[in-house]
Amino acid sequence: MRKIKRIAGRLIKIKTRLKRKKIKMAKNKFSSKNNEGLVSHSLAKIKVVGVGGGGGNAVHRMKNDFIKGVEFIAINTDAQDLAHCDVPYKIHIGKNLTRGLGTGMNPELGRQAAEETKAEIIEALKGADLVFITAGLGGGTGTGAAPIIAEAAKELGALTIAVVTKPFSFEGAQRNRVAQDGLAKLKDKVDTLIVVPNDRIFAVVSKDTSIIKAFEVVDDVLRCAVEGIADLVAMPGIVNVDFADVRAIMQDAGTAIVGLGVASSQDRGVKAISQAIHSPLLEYSIDGAKGVLFGIFGGKDLKMSEINDIARIISETIDPGAKVIFGAYYDKKMRPGFIKVTVIATGFSGLNSGKMMSQPPSTLFGVSEPDKKINFQESLNTKSVNELKNENNYAGSRLADKQVKKKNPDEVWDIPAFLRRGKNKK
Repeated sequence: MRKIKRIAGRLIKIKTRLKRKKIKMAKNKFSSKNNEGLVSHSLAKIKVVGVGGGGGNAVHRMKNDFIKGVEFIAINTDAQDLAHCDVPYKIHIGKNLTRGLGTGMNPELGRQAAEETKAEIIEALKGADLVFITAGLGGGTGTGAAPIIAEAAKELGALTIAVVTKPFSFEGAQRNRVAQDGLAKLKDKVDTLIVVPNDRIFAVVSKDTSIIKAFEVVDDVLRCAVEGIADLVAMPGIVNVDFADVRAIMQDAGTAIVGLGVASSQDRGVKAISQAIHSPLLEYSIDGAKGVLFGIFGGKDLKMSEINDIARIISETIDPGAKVIFGAYYDKKMRPGFIKVTVIATGFSGLNSGKMMSQPPSTLFGVSEPDKKINFQESLNTKSVNELKNENNYAGSRLADKQVKKKNPDEVWDIPAFLRRGKNKK
């Protein structure tokens, strides 16, 4: 009888333990799901929209760069260009207006085409917290449609940033006038505008650089902006920055610059911030900025003195009364000895004011030797580092895990329409 009671007692204890374990597992499961929900809710949804031939080429070249939470969209009147743009979401605008052709450098046709398809554009942009619009100004579709797309994004409540290029001087006065008019219209429709004059390519590439690599250098401005903001808001920080901070700096801010720098060895903090704020590709310098957000990424060896050096250089350059937000991050991907700095500067007094870089520096991001290359991959502890070591990475390239693919020689790049059509006829 006693033996039976002992066995019964043990069974009751086992049953109680199992019950407690089950309750604990349920609590852990709930907590895990709750945390996942919180993380998912806190991540900003970013959409990058390439408009026209130049913008479509930019998102096409950028599609293989894995950036968490970013969706790529191509919008064009030219059906052939759109078909060759390898992004998940495409919108063919102005089907009835241009019948699948381009706009012939007529921005009014580009505007009408976007208006005709505005409902579809709005549907594609729904749910975005941040919309990047990229276009080559001076043509018809990019110049005319970009302001309409920006207007749609703003109507949906998204923070809207345009990263646009201005034509080469050799493309003529008319194309440059079209670009300048388009720039003025776009400025009124976006929160923040980042301008890259194509002529500045010549300040940062050698005479032997291929046209593909040259345009990738320009794309790097867009990539820095997208990746820089994505890293700031997605990565938990020692000193944290969230999307509300980004919005506070960039909403209705006008002209902006976005820079990214990576450095190692002695004075790496000073070198990284110098790279980030001195890009000859951008039309403006950081001087006099009234709003600055910067993030510092490093390994466990990131020092407080380095943060202080970076902050000091920024504060000495910007407006004394500027709004400054900073974040500090421990990045497990960073190799020991490396540091990365992302800078967003806004609040310049106008499109044609502020301190412009009238004479592009002869170096990119502080690189002194003409042939010296900054390989951002080498700062990251990834398998692709060794694979990419021998690639001809252009100066300032930031991609963490970029797999360099062979380009199709028939692929159409952002070159004048008459040259493109001449090539197709051959």
